[in-house]
Amino acid sequence: MHPSTVSGHDAKSPSGFVRFWRRVYRPLGFQKGYNFPLFVIFAGALFGFTLARLSYLNISGTASSSFANGASPGEWYWYSKSYYRIGITIHLATILPAGLLIVWQFIPIIRHKFLLFHRINGYTIIILVIVSNVGALMICRRAFGGHLSTQAGVGLLAIISTVSIGLAYYNIKRLQIDQHRAWMLRAMFYLGTIITLRLIMILSALISTKMSGYYTTMSCGELFSIYGFNQTQEVRNLYPQCDQLGSINETLVIVQATFENGQVEQISASLRISFGMAIWFAIFLHTIGVEIYLNLTPRESNRLRQVSYERQMEKSLTPFGSAGLTSDRWGDAEPWRPLEKSRTADADKASVKESHEPE
Repeated sequence: MHPSTVSGHDAKSPSGFVRFWRRVYRPLGFQKGYNFPLFVIFAGALFGFTLARLSYLNISGTASSSFANGASPGEWYWYSKSYYRIGITIHLATILPAGLLIVWQFIPIIRHKFLLFHRINGYTIIILVIVSNVGALMICRRAFGGHLSTQAGVGLLAIISTVSIGLAYYNIKRLQIDQHRAWMLRAMFYLGTIITLRLIMILSALISTKMSGYYTTMSCGELFSIYGFNQTQEVRNLYPQCDQLGSINETLVIVQATFENGQVEQISASLRISFGMAIWFAIFLHTIGVEIYLNLTPRESNRLRQVSYERQMEKSLTPFGSAGLTSDRWGDAEPWRPLEKSRTADADKASVKESHEPE
């Protein structure tokens, strides 16, 4: 039989695999086949990473899973001090709950069926992220050595995540739902850089070990903290500068950055020299990635723009369709025009039809 004689129904009949996955993601409110795997990958990674770090809420405990024992070697020397102890406590006590809560904001069925939870959860996340950024700025001077590249990267991440959440809040108060979606996606992607940067940091540390010849500085106090203050003589044997007359805990010594020798301080040095580069590279990747996604999903943005127009009319928020931060209001884009009712109805029908077609 010639292919052209096959009925349209048979040609468009979804496979068993597609039907199976539709039964999985449709109850959660996802209508597009590509949205669900993206949600599982990115939201799942953030949720899993946060769960794995919940033990860090035991900040100064003696358990192997506590932050004091899980932080990069030498960092606890600084974080145990009053100012930095406050900063790390604020940061962990807020960003970890925020990481668990933010995932639920992107499940469609919750937005549609449990709007009150969505709103309360959103306000909670805003507060938690802003407070956590304050804590991050307090500790960045000592995070993985506190090099200027690290401080600048942490500062930038705090700024762009705070601004994104602030703009998302402003747009939803103006019922500009399309822009609220865009800025919340940006905020989530920016916050997710903490996962990517660790992968890049470890890979970079392994590469720098193979290349060899990399060094950084550490204080004698950090070295004493790594080896244990009851083994100070071993530190003095390895690093004679810490045994010189007049040396103090803040005396700096040169430490080789390598994984090869198995010395804890050298492994820590490898991570330190990589962290600054890793955070900037991760921010770049996540910034580009979320903009690519937003530009590849204009139909969803246009649909939400129409919804925004209708809700803004109900609440008398002018200009209708552009009451929030939109490019036609604040830039030189062509003025946005709403779809006619007949065209809106046709678009809704097309959306329903697409949802029954194979992806």
